[in-house]
Amino acid sequence: MGLSALTPPKSQDAVHETLLEFHDNRLLIDLCGEFDRNLAQIEHKLEVQIVRRGNMLSVMGTGSARGRASAVLQDLYGKLEAGREIEPGDIDGMIRMGESESDKGLPGDQMEMFRGGEVEIKTRKKLVEPRTAAQKEYVTNLFKHELAFGIGPAGTGKTYLAVAVGVNMLINGHVDRIILSRPAVEAGERLGFLPGTQDEKVDPYMQPLYDALNDFIPAKQVQKMREEKTIEIAPLAFMRGRTLSRAFVVLDEAQNATTMQMKMFLTRLGEGSRMVITGDRSQVDLPRGVQSGLRDAERILAGLPNIAFNYFTSKDVVRHPLVAAIIEAYEADEAQ
Repeated sequence: MGLSALTPPKSQDAVHETLLEFHDNRLLIDLCGEFDRNLAQIEHKLEVQIVRRGNMLSVMGTGSARGRASAVLQDLYGKLEAGREIEPGDIDGMIRMGESESDKGLPGDQMEMFRGGEVEIKTRKKLVEPRTAAQKEYVTNLFKHELAFGIGPAGTGKTYLAVAVGVNMLINGHVDRIILSRPAVEAGERLGFLPGTQDEKVDPYMQPLYDALNDFIPAKQVQKMREEKTIEIAPLAFMRGRTLSRAFVVLDEAQNATTMQMKMFLTRLGEGSRMVITGDRSQVDLPRGVQSGLRDAERILAGLPNIAFNYFTSKDVVRHPLVAAIIEAYEADEAQ
């Protein structure tokens, strides 16, 4: 693909044109999307105008917006050239990411996932890419550090990306098993005594973890791995007394762990293991007067080596755009 720019703008606000040439017309069709919806999304987000001229795209707008739109189009075309499809959210993710430096300091084969500043997580079913700068830093820290925290509102990908990294490390032989846990705390409702076996009682609490796993590994393989204990999903209370060696361990909804539970969980870390703690400080469901173990862990562990704290905001929400607006509205109300 070639890129040629017309005369540079005389001022920062001047509107000019950048021409992008794409040699494979079939890929160009996929790049534009059905009824040019991909182009329309870029136009709306970056306030530019994109016109197709044969095997070329004309990008018109101010200098900075034109440059960002051109970079997004080139990156998307690169994905298509690599044999990958443009998925919903890819465009928004690339716009959010902007320019970033190459990641360094990763051991061995993990470097393959960090090409040209891009972060990619390979799993059995799909290739996962962070869609914001905070997500990218988070994933990088999950590979670099033995203990990492992901703290922020719902919908920012904290648990999803952690499980994806765990699956990647499992299939590449860096760990022998994945252990996923959450506190079995009701979200403001009294559900009473649930019927059934132990698994049937706790499964409703663990369902978000099952959902993430099934997105990365075929369901039949997940079931087989659970039977073989290669994958374990269990409430936090079941972790007491264990030493978790050569495992990728995720504690989800950590804001609902008490201080004693958090200390218990953190001290389960064994040789060759990685541990990820995720939580949202705004959604504590513990009884009134009970301190959240996540808050205490932030205070007590701050500054210790080899521990990464990663923070997300409503700008990192990758669910429906309305979710970000809802979170921002609640944050604004709490700030009053």
